[in-house]
Amino acid sequence: MRTENRTADRDDWITTPITADLLRGAIDVERTEHGVLPHRLPAWVRAQYADGQLAMAESQPSGVRLAFRTRATTVELDTLPTKRLYVGAPPRPDGRYELLVDGVLTGQGSVRGGNTLTIDMTTGSAELRTGPVGTVRFTGLPEGAGDGGKDVEIWLPHNETTELVALRTDAPVEPAPDRGRRVWLHHGSSISHGSDAAGPTTIWPALAASLGGVELINLGLGGSALLDPFTARTLRDTPADLISVKIGINVVNADVMRMRAFTPAVHGFLDTIREGHPDTPLLVVSPILCPIHEDTPGPSAPDLANMSEGQLRFVAMGDPAEKAAGKLTLRVIRDELARIVAQRAKEDPNLHHLDGLRLYGEADFAELPLPDQLHPDAATHRRIGERFAEQVFSAEGAFATRDA
Repeated sequence: MRTENRTADRDDWITTPITADLLRGAIDVERTEHGVLPHRLPAWVRAQYADGQLAMAESQPSGVRLAFRTRATTVELDTLPTKRLYVGAPPRPDGRYELLVDGVLTGQGSVRGGNTLTIDMTTGSAELRTGPVGTVRFTGLPEGAGDGGKDVEIWLPHNETTELVALRTDAPVEPAPDRGRRVWLHHGSSISHGSDAAGPTTIWPALAASLGGVELINLGLGGSALLDPFTARTLRDTPADLISVKIGINVVNADVMRMRAFTPAVHGFLDTIREGHPDTPLLVVSPILCPIHEDTPGPSAPDLANMSEGQLRFVAMGDPAEKAAGKLTLRVIRDELARIVAQRAKEDPNLHHLDGLRLYGEADFAELPLPDQLHPDAATHRRIGERFAEQVFSAEGAFATRDA
């Protein structure tokens, strides 16, 4: 099987409108000039708080995929991506599209062209330049067994805003049926969003979901896991069988609150989720190891010294002595989250806690260090995803399948 970035000269192909019933993992779908744009936060949130970082993160379709059933052997998808360029840094690789047939990775490809968002990290400014629609093409797909064809998923780039323009196939397409799998709704930071994972199916939540046999809705939002009330209301209002929230790193590295605000904010966040999901298994995950913030408060800032060589690193800017005044570190947050969950679990038996160090700790850092001191690489995403599945979806885990 191969992938190409070109459009086939075929007049007899079928163009299927891209509608919400073909999409999984999206919270909202916006009609645009070119087609549709999947969102991971609803329109009322985007209107309520029009922050540039949040807008970029929630419009990047981490965990979002087209899901359909077909006998097609060739599939073309036209999209308008928005690619990021950082002033002074080498170009980033194009976002990756990954196609699965009956759950098996069968093809990968990228779309060239598209819009370009140029970001200056020294000033925080950003400039958007428009570009052309491109095409990713998957060929040589198996027809599938029997008359029903096969289940096909196209996972969209987790780190590249993607407008969906057209879907073309050489056989009819219908929405994939509901296979009865449980829906897992997850919220976290850029680490959950996908940071430096190799592709959309290998971000750690996608790996864990595959191993756990569940359908993923990923609200990992780069730089934006800040206990925002609108995120809690989105979690509250989204149907799900399982919910997890990974809290901590953004609260520290954005330096947004001290202990006096943090504890009530966590309680309020969980209270809001419980308004819509009173009995749903709810897992609170504390931060994985991040040595620069274990004992040093935020904020963190980019060290741009080696940016031109593609070696972006982050440093902690806080003073460890400020912990006495209530400033937060990752050790402090882990202890407080464990205490909060233990307190609430006395009346909420479906509330659970997972120490993030069980996913990635000191021994892991020695073997697989964080390349920029903040984000895991592709191998570490795999390790975190596998460990999460082992600990959470196992027979004794928080998300184990329970007998009715």
